[in-house]
Amino acid sequence: MPPRSSFPLALTQGDPAGIGPDITLAAWLRRGELDLPPFLFLGDAGILAARASQLGLTVPLKVADPATACDIFRNALPVLPIEAGMDIIAGEPHVATAKGTIAAIEMAVSLSMSGQTSAVVTNPIAKSVLYDAGFGFPGHTEFLADLATRATGKPVMPVMLLAGPKLRAIPVTIHIPLKDVPQALTCELIVETCRITDHDLRHRFGISKPRLAVAGLNPHAGENGALGKEDDEIVRPAIDILRGEDIDAFGPLPADTMFHDEARRRYDVAVCMYHDQALIPAKALGFDDSVNVTLGLPFVRTSPDHGTAFGIAGKGIAKEDSLVAALRLASEISGKTGSVR
Repeated sequence: MPPRSSFPLALTQGDPAGIGPDITLAAWLRRGELDLPPFLFLGDAGILAARASQLGLTVPLKVADPATACDIFRNALPVLPIEAGMDIIAGEPHVATAKGTIAAIEMAVSLSMSGQTSAVVTNPIAKSVLYDAGFGFPGHTEFLADLATRATGKPVMPVMLLAGPKLRAIPVTIHIPLKDVPQALTCELIVETCRITDHDLRHRFGISKPRLAVAGLNPHAGENGALGKEDDEIVRPAIDILRGEDIDAFGPLPADTMFHDEARRRYDVAVCMYHDQALIPAKALGFDDSVNVTLGLPFVRTSPDHGTAFGIAGKGIAKEDSLVAALRLASEISGKTGSVR
């Protein structure tokens, strides 16, 4: 690993009724065994304490800030208090907690943008709970981009990367219905997504010449127009533009032959045309240890590649593997590039 930052990671609470508290506690308990980077939990200490008691875990908590978190981390879980809004029962989400969930994300971004924390790591949120409270963004990714735009005064385009030990995959279109993908997909969108991907793989992941395998939209990448014209009229011209900019993009490739072992050795990232085209292979090949990374931001952001899992919250069976991977990757990337580019 690169030299560890002297600044902690900012870890948000996510939805407090989900497994965020469970996996946070479990990760901290394994901090020495796994040599985890120090993190500062942004959320409700009372919920963490109650969940630890429910799970039968002994986890000392201590109020902290970015300046003290690293020193505290060895002996206690450092918490920057943000009230959840009400007492929480594991597995029972409530709209009253949305304000605290959003505040934790906003604080994490502010701390990382100001250089007080080295990166943002987000526990899972329940979008439906936030929508009921008036949250105006499709998900975490879009909200983070809006916060970055407001902070910098410059437009920010976020790119979702699923990074696992066997596959990196990017969806060009994200949280929209499948029926809307052909209308949303444009040559310009593919080009800009790939430009951001190429830049961040170079500057954050240390890949000197990233290889981008670009999937087709239609079965068999359109079969020369027989199964749809989008691949010839939208995807292929985008690849031509990218190659003219010395970006090593190739395709469009039939998605059904892109993800077997031999095919994956030929590229560093798969650029897919819609959400499930990217996330199904990413989760199939690394469900427990894949990480959601947002490229294109002026700070490092990672997240576990799973949801709130309300059904198992507080039952002691949630796996912390993806959170551990997210903490490690955030530390590694921020160690290479710093928190603000």
